[in-house]
Amino acid sequence: MTRLSYSVYGLATPLVRAGDDMAAHILAAAERSECGGLQAGDIVVVAESAVATAEGRVARLDDIEPSPEALRLAEDYQMDPRLVEVVLRESDRVVGGIPGFLLCMKNGTLLPNAGIDASNAPSGSVVLLPVDPDATAARIRAGIAERTGADVGVIIADSRTHAMRLGCCGVAIGCSGIPSVLDERGKQDLFGRELEVTKRAVADCIASAAELVMGEANECVPAVVVRGTGLPVGDYAGVATIDASECLFMGVALHADPSLLVDGKGKP
Repeated sequence: MTRLSYSVYGLATPLVRAGDDMAAHILAAAERSECGGLQAGDIVVVAESAVATAEGRVARLDDIEPSPEALRLAEDYQMDPRLVEVVLRESDRVVGGIPGFLLCMKNGTLLPNAGIDASNAPSGSVVLLPVDPDATAARIRAGIAERTGADVGVIIADSRTHAMRLGCCGVAIGCSGIPSVLDERGKQDLFGRELEVTKRAVADCIASAAELVMGEANECVPAVVVRGTGLPVGDYAGVATIDASECLFMGVALHADPSLLVDGKGKP
């Protein structure tokens, strides 16, 4: 039985700024790191905050004029109304919240504050999610291949909370060059029973391993190289998702409130 075994190398870079070439940052950092540069089959994991900053996805709160809806939600959930306004603009729908956070539907998934984060952002600013993380991963992959000839996989990673768990861990929000999910159905377990539903979210697992090295504070390690996974690298694109109606957690919510599937911004 083949098992994945890999090494993870942190890539320290200068502070990323709007307009920076992330592929160039990654290649220069890889040459300086213990990994000795990128090789075919490597997987590069990049923090979403770094690529979002390079793409200019940073909003200054002083430039934001809150709408009446933002003012109402800010009072309900004890938040800065300017931040609430940015969350509303970035969300497909707000479905609820707790003090300090709004729970939002965005791009077919649930996440707090539409993925907007004030950490690792200039004072008075917040970082938004990349517009198209899969496309970002593909561009970085192409930039690396063009300059080195190395065929690598690229994951854009974010840190997310999970239901009923304290703390956060890594999750892949963009992917290029590797399958984000491996289908284990048809294989046998330890007792010879055939697996019927198991699919492994390998991109999420790799993103979590990378988060341990990248950190969440002032480490200035916005990317890592993961080597030796044995995963196929090639013509794979995008993070695999499922419809909300097929999700166990969303299915329960939809049963209580079918309007959660309605497009557009809505009141919680």
